[in-house]
Amino acid sequence: MATFTHDHVHLRSPDPEGTAQYYERMFGAEVLRSTQQGKPRVDLDLCGLKVFIAQVMPDGKTGAAPTSPYLGLDHIGLTVRGIDAAVAELKAKGAEFTMEPTTIRPNVRIAFLRGPQNVSIELIDRNAA
Repeated sequence: MATFTHDHVHLRSPDPEGTAQYYERMFGAEVLRSTQQGKPRVDLDLCGLKVFIAQVMPDGKTGAAPTSPYLGLDHIGLTVRGIDAAVAELKAKGAEFTMEPTTIRPNVRIAFLRGPQNVSIELIDRNAA
């Protein structure tokens, strides 16, 4: 069988720069700016995951973001140690949580927040006490 590895996640945004700044402010993502076919391009390095942010045109051809949970790719998951302190830090930065930290099994706690364009982001602490 062929070997596969992850390459990227692709987000669509009416404001790629604002979206990039959110991930930089909240999670320390590295914003990568370049040009593609003569147009500005904004990408991220989010904890080692490449995130491409594509400009959405206001032409009405792009569907609205779904509300989680939904069928298909549902959320981005980020690992963190000390989830309660991380959640407090993110709230102080203005993050909107859709699920407060919750223990789902021994030593595993999760929380969910809503990012730009209604992206659902899970925080998971697999070493919670």
